[in-house]
Amino acid sequence: MYSGYLDIPWWGLVLITLVMTHYTCLAVTVFLHRSQAHRSVELHPIVSHFFRFWLWMTTGMVTKEWVAVHRKHHAVCETEDDPHSPRIYGVWRVLLGGVGLYRNEAIKSETIKTFGRGTPDDWIERHIYSPYNWLGVVLMAAIDIFLFGAASGILIWGIQMLWIPFWAAGVINGIGHYFGYRNFATSDDSTNIIPWGIIIAGEELHNNHHAYASSARLSNKWFEFDIGFVYIRLFEILGLAKARKLSPKIKFDWNKTRCDMDTLRAVVHNRLDVMAYYRKALKKAYAEEIQRLKDIANDSSQEQLLKLKAIRKWITRDPAQLQSNQLRAIEEGLAENKVLTTIYRMKTSLVALWDSASGSQEQRVQQLQTWCERAEASGIEALKSFSKRLRCYATA
Repeated sequence: MYSGYLDIPWWGLVLITLVMTHYTCLAVTVFLHRSQAHRSVELHPIVSHFFRFWLWMTTGMVTKEWVAVHRKHHAVCETEDDPHSPRIYGVWRVLLGGVGLYRNEAIKSETIKTFGRGTPDDWIERHIYSPYNWLGVVLMAAIDIFLFGAASGILIWGIQMLWIPFWAAGVINGIGHYFGYRNFATSDDSTNIIPWGIIIAGEELHNNHHAYASSARLSNKWFEFDIGFVYIRLFEILGLAKARKLSPKIKFDWNKTRCDMDTLRAVVHNRLDVMAYYRKALKKAYAEEIQRLKDIANDSSQEQLLKLKAIRKWITRDPAQLQSNQLRAIEEGLAENKVLTTIYRMKTSLVALWDSASGSQEQRVQQLQTWCERAEASGIEALKSFSKRLRCYATA
């Protein structure tokens, strides 16, 4: 069997495979995702075309199709029109069959026409990359076999072909909407899988991305790392890229004792972070009430306990995401619990501060201050600690 042009030990083949798949992930996140789909990064034509060529060789994906499917995902996220929502299809189908779901959407001409605008449309795209997207992967197979031998070359090529379908179409679209931690209370189910975006070049920070889709940087907290953004910064130093927009960094002034105009601006600007912490406060209060009812252990408490357990999955969700029967269950479950009813209903008045355009800025500052005073006078520890943090938001 042909042994290959290069004589490389097994560990060298592993290293080469990892480097090549890393380039592919980088091309997906920097070129397809951040530059093309969301316009958060402006790339030099040399870098842009290198990524297009590399994706043609290692994935066979058409830029316009990928961008269109991804933009539609954001536009109709977690609805029946979402191309790959675990809430609709189930996490296992998206994880193991994400490529099929992607292809089902990519062949829809209406999706491409509506969401695929602004992607490359030059001669090479029209005559080679799009009509002959299969040719690149065949060429890649030939190169791998020539360089590394028949057995090793086919194995390396197979890993290259499976890398993005598994990690991007499967893990990010599946696990990234099912399991992980959330920094921001987005209206979808997006999660950060892990705080170190290395394997998929930063895409692991999926909840951060859904919170600020137009940001070139996917990391947000101090402990998070986005290697894709590191490359973008390196490209900027070399004059090969420019980050057009970045997600806001959360800032606090812990000396504040009252809400002011700066507080209002910061709260509205960082409302997804605000609501994420409100959800944590509600979850903590919910857990404490569950434990309190267990400790009482009488017939009345057991009945309340069953009602509260029934709404565990729904109580922290945005009401707009819930069905009428779920909303009724929440009302019934909270009816006899003053603590949770107070926290749940005060969320509505807090959201109204940025959802409503009525009233002057000064009036809204006063409304925010009044809300904090009500929270701290409620006697509910979760509300009191949340209110103290809310007052300290500051503009960066």
